[in-house]
Amino acid sequence: MKKTSYGKSNDLNLKLLIALARTNQEILKKQIPFIKANGLTLTQFGVLELLYHKGSLRICEIIEKTLSTGGNMTVVINNLNKSGLIERTLDPHDKRAFLINITPKGEALISKIFPKHLENLELILNGLDEDEKSKLILLLKGLSKI
Repeated sequence: MKKTSYGKSNDLNLKLLIALARTNQEILKKQIPFIKANGLTLTQFGVLELLYHKGSLRICEIIEKTLSTGGNMTVVINNLNKSGLIERTLDPHDKRAFLINITPKGEALISKIFPKHLENLELILNGLDEDEKSKLILLLKGLSKI
């Protein structure tokens, strides 16, 4: 196979992109079965975890913090609502908007599976020590300021 170089900087950029994508795929491969085994999609888990830790939020805040799209989030919110894991209430500060709240049923589910989620993450990320994890977080935060 012919190896093409696009210049040192471009070659590094391409390798970094591939490394980030592969790492993300590997993490998801190990997370998704655990989350599915608890009857949730990855996005549903993200929403429940967010509401559990941050409290009631508007849909636009949930979209921003979970890095989801509006169309996808509407489906996720509707399904969580149908399952009785969340509820919508009018925002007392803006009657045109709704707050999304975790229900006691949703809280019970996420409080049961979150400790196991932490254990799963420990297994997934045990290849790095605490110092390496801290450095990687700083590097990725720098990259996310694009």
